Amino acid sequence: MEHFKALWTEENQDGSFKTSLQDLSTEILASHEVLVQVLYSSLNYKDALSAHGHRGITQQFPHIPGIDAAGIVLNDASGKFQAGDQVIITGFDLGMNTHGGLSELIQVPASWIIPLPPNLSLKRAMQIGTAGLTAGMAVLALRQNNIFPDSGEILVTGASGGVGMCAIKLLHHLGYRVLALSGKAEMAETLIKIGASRVIDRVEFMSEKPRTLYPMTFAGGIDTVGGDVLVKLIKSLQFAGAVAVCGMAGGVDLPLQVYPFILRGARVLGIYSADSPLEKKQDIWNLYANEWNYELEAIAETINLVQAPEVLSSMLEGRSHGRYLVQILD
Repeated sequence: MEHFKALWTEENQDGSFKTSLQDLSTEILASHEVLVQVLYSSLNYKDALSAHGHRGITQQFPHIPGIDAAGIVLNDASGKFQAGDQVIITGFDLGMNTHGGLSELIQVPASWIIPLPPNLSLKRAMQIGTAGLTAGMAVLALRQNNIFPDSGEILVTGASGGVGMCAIKLLHHLGYRVLALSGKAEMAETLIKIGASRVIDRVEFMSEKPRTLYPMTFAGGIDTVGGDVLVKLIKSLQFAGAVAVCGMAGGVDLPLQVYPFILRGARVLGIYSADSPLEKKQDIWNLYANEWNYELEAIAETINLVQAPEVLSSMLEGRSHGRYLVQILD
């Protein structure tokens, strides 16, 4: 195969960027050990940023975005994998400064690759993707900090996004009582259907006058927003409560005094899946193949590469929700 199809993000003369489906030469692929035929990918907010020229994500253009990929090994110069092996690649530099998974082919280091676990399909792996991997790490962190279903209610912020919806589904599957925080009123019914017991409007949540501490309401939380929303959540935790933090769409500053930590034993658990060790990623994928084997069709819409640029634009504009599975081959 000398040519392959992929999304191609290039800079226009006026400094704007265009992402479109192109036929490309295999000569542009990186000289890493493993060549993989991609069957499925997924869309994440990082992909939207890369596809619109964000140099904090991708420094050199033209470029193929896509931080997720699942497919079949064609060859491996390292000898670690055999042709025909089914594999998952998420995070590391894929789709950032290495050509990514919104493509028929990728060439990546063997050290980025996880063998597909038994009982998990390539399609399901990409319905989960980086968003589900992140949500899984957040849920596991809560459990490791003794936040269990009988501990009390869990608040998920940014609930209509990919990580938020994956977290709600997983927490509900594991028996937790989940509250969803969202600024999209039109998503309330969907969030209830996928497992939230109640939806809290973000404006209403943030309308209360700032206080040093709020009533102890939540046993834990998964925060995909950051900023003032995270501050209020921390101040609203029950004694020894914990919040897993994995987003910053609402801001990176944390104007917060130490009172929740000293007076209530609050814990903040940082979650970052992209560069996590393979062993940690493998643990999460194994859980999704077994104990966490729940239905994902309700939150994952299937699209193709032609449709992907429009969806990526909708992500930046705040018009998207849930997960987008990209079927690479028609």
